[in-house]
Amino acid sequence: MGTSPSAAARTARATRFLRCDDGAAAAELAVALPAAIAVLGLCLGALTLGATQLALADAAADAARALARGDDTGLAHARVAQVDPAATFSVSEGELICVTAVAPARIAGRELGVSLEASACALGEGR
Repeated sequence: MGTSPSAAARTARATRFLRCDDGAAAAELAVALPAAIAVLGLCLGALTLGATQLALADAAADAARALARGDDTGLAHARVAQVDPAATFSVSEGELICVTAVAPARIAGRELGVSLEASACALGEGR
């Protein structure tokens, strides 16, 4: 005995229903998209911090050279403040004039609670 046409039709409909994946791609995208955006945001934030660290290192080097030439400390402060107005620096003098610049780490204008630091030294006034 074979199956009746109505039983075969019911089986075919059930199989199509179970295999139907309409909307599965949309659901997967809805789950994966926020994660992808978060990873992209973290990558951009890391690039921003890296660029700020490089700018701070350049500013510290410029400030050390300016102080080694005998320029006013205001010029050194202005160079460091170009990176971040809240940035500070300290100077240690000896055979070399060393500047350590410190700026708050920020991503999208928000402070992270840690600081970026860079140091540079220059030989003072022909010593």
